[in-house]
Amino acid sequence: MPKSPAQPQPSSVSRNPNRYAAIIERVFQNHYEPGIDSFEFTREELIAVAAELELQLPKNVGDLIYSFRYRNELPGRILDSAKSGLEWIIEGAGRARYRFRLSQRNRILPREDLLTIKMPDATPEIIGAYALGDEQALLAKVRYNRLIDVFLGIAAYSLQNHLRTTVKGIGQIEIDEIYVGLDKHGRQFVVPVQAKGGSDKHGVVQTQQDIALCAQAFPGLICRPVSAQFMTDDRIAMFELTVVDGSVKVMEERHYQLVNAHAITSSDLEQYSRT
Repeated sequence: MPKSPAQPQPSSVSRNPNRYAAIIERVFQNHYEPGIDSFEFTREELIAVAAELELQLPKNVGDLIYSFRYRNELPGRILDSAKSGLEWIIEGAGRARYRFRLSQRNRILPREDLLTIKMPDATPEIIGAYALGDEQALLAKVRYNRLIDVFLGIAAYSLQNHLRTTVKGIGQIEIDEIYVGLDKHGRQFVVPVQAKGGSDKHGVVQTQQDIALCAQAFPGLICRPVSAQFMTDDRIAMFELTVVDGSVKVMEERHYQLVNAHAITSSDLEQYSRT
């Protein structure tokens, strides 16, 4: 009897995996062939693979996808298959559909050489005492200190937070907070804001989704995507972003530190007057 073809040995990730890594690695192996740049899979496949591996999926299946977009690295075998200078990202491809695609490697990380601008902290103390997690605390600080107005130079108003909706061709998305605003010329803007605290990372998928939502829901407004991230020493990094050739580009970056008004010295103000 001829021997069956040898099966590839599991990677170290698959020998002792957490359940998310094991499931996404098996889905990847089901579709990947050397040389391809993208392929699609469905939520039903995630469920089927979890059953095959006898692993329990979370109640919200989408959390598996979210975890690899923004929190955790993909398993080593997936990372190793990417071409030099590229990385695999997971995009929405419609309702309950996803797409693995090779994209330029990029992460939005604060520059350490930028000046930190001190601002009087207008956050109510009770908000700081009861904020449920880094993301909520960051969104509150951005809102109460009008950092969108200051950063973009417009009058901005919070329209809705945790907006969850469906975008044609992508599927369901969620935006942490969305603002609308206007400038002195009367131009009107929509500003999707993504807040990143802890170990979460901002990637190209989120900005692409934000821009697509703005084009669909607010076609008459100018879209200006923003990412806010906590830094060390309670600093807040603000980025205005765009997407060029499938990669996130930073159009503007500023760092703010919310302090007691008395901590802003005359030398600080003199320095800001020269920038």
